[in-house]
Amino acid sequence: MKLLIATGNQGKFNEISALLSDLPLELVSLQDVEVDESQLEENGETYAENALIKAQYFAQRTGLTTLADDSGIVVEALKNELGVKTRRWGAGAQASDEEWIAHFLKRMENKNNRQAKFVCHICVVDKEGNCLTTAEGETEGHLTRQLMTPIKPGIPLSSCFIIENHTKVHSALTTEEKNATSHRGKAVKQIKEFLSNSSL
Repeated sequence: MKLLIATGNQGKFNEISALLSDLPLELVSLQDVEVDESQLEENGETYAENALIKAQYFAQRTGLTTLADDSGIVVEALKNELGVKTRRWGAGAQASDEEWIAHFLKRMENKNNRQAKFVCHICVVDKEGNCLTTAEGETEGHLTRQLMTPIKPGIPLSSCFIIENHTKVHSALTTEEKNATSHRGKAVKQIKEFLSNSSL
């Protein structure tokens, strides 16, 4: 069976596909399908709503069972500013990773409260857009004052976010450590269990 992982974020695609790679599925990326994304509006008020909007949009246009996620960071010192708006916040959705994270670190430079948490919500729909399952994962930690590793494409915050009870930023962890502790890893683990026991 084909499963479309509906994200244009290469970092997210790599993480999700690696976690699902041992399932008997053909994992498809948006680069493998031709879909006009101009009509896609992520106007949900929650991660769950946005994940469903994206999953249904691509499923209905490709005829493929589709997985989509919506994720973001909640920063205590910037209350109500990021969350579901994370990638569109600050420097904006069209900003490069470097521009976005530079703006973010500038806003945070005088903040003593560095606590934050990542949230990821995943939705899987069938080819008609009917929701099959959902999952959510959270990871708490704190933000460093500067980037501790080179930026990884699509996931710049992982270079300045240290998960609770760890000493290295997220991007410096091993693949196994990331999968066990990250918000996305926790959510995909639940999805993987569903897919493993599904007759899709």
